[in-house]
Amino acid sequence: MGTSDLSEKILQALISDEYNVVGVFTKPDTKVGRKQELEKPLVKQLAEQSNIPVFQPVRFKTDAIEELRKLKADLIIVAAYGKIIPKEALEIPGFGCINVHVSILPKYRGPSPIQNALLSGETETGVTIMLMDEGVDTGDILTQEKVAIEQNDTTAILMEKLSLIGAALLLKTIPLWIERKIETKPQDHSQATLCQLIEREDGRIFWTDSAETIYNKYRGLTPWPGIFTFWKNSSEIIRLKLISIGLQKINPLEKHQTGEVFELGSDIGVQTEDGVIIIKEIQKEGKKTVTVKEFVNGYPNFIGGILQ
Repeated sequence: MGTSDLSEKILQALISDEYNVVGVFTKPDTKVGRKQELEKPLVKQLAEQSNIPVFQPVRFKTDAIEELRKLKADLIIVAAYGKIIPKEALEIPGFGCINVHVSILPKYRGPSPIQNALLSGETETGVTIMLMDEGVDTGDILTQEKVAIEQNDTTAILMEKLSLIGAALLLKTIPLWIERKIETKPQDHSQATLCQLIEREDGRIFWTDSAETIYNKYRGLTPWPGIFTFWKNSSEIIRLKLISIGLQKINPLEKHQTGEVFELGSDIGVQTEDGVIIIKEIQKEGKKTVTVKEFVNGYPNFIGGILQ
């Protein structure tokens, strides 16, 4: 059961390891783009290629539970499904329902653990394989593996790393669990933290924050929803998406206003409350992504402007 890219990696690992996957549950296809064309989740595409039955219930209720019961699965694997699975469904397989969660539980329970770890400036995260119960990521821990977060990791980069680690850890865990060689470990609920939900407007930059805080926002919200700011060019207010940025924690010797765009050697920087954000690639709303030098060629008055 899963919907995200992580789910596709987990399913691929199970197929490659020759497990008999009797069914895949994923969210319904979504409408994307200006034409609102239906797009299948990657996990569904892989399942169809492998001739595995696919189920896409809008709500996980009576009909979905009956479909699940007919499959007679011994074990359910869940990875970023995005739906609450009711107790009645969790109790169907003899070996229970185990979840691949990309954080070191009980930290960052919920739907966006990688984004939240990066937003918080964490230097370490990992994968938890847990036995599911009725709560949200509250079940007993089977296995865990930690990984360092690198300075340049974004959500996309870290998801790729954790997907590979999670798939490998799952393949080690399943036989141990089936053979009853794992002693489950209850979570310390007093240490639990919950993920904040990520929304499009969360990407707005506040230049009164430190450069490190802004850079962590960029890392956590790349590729979606991305970070953005506003620039008043004469009477026009332009929304600018910052596609790629760098970080300088130390303020330059020359003082600048908060939010001011200025030349910093061969780079273009923006003054924050503490430190400087280096802009590398930028996108004006409705236009293609360009380097900051190309943008300045078209808008020379960007240098000296104040971003809001």
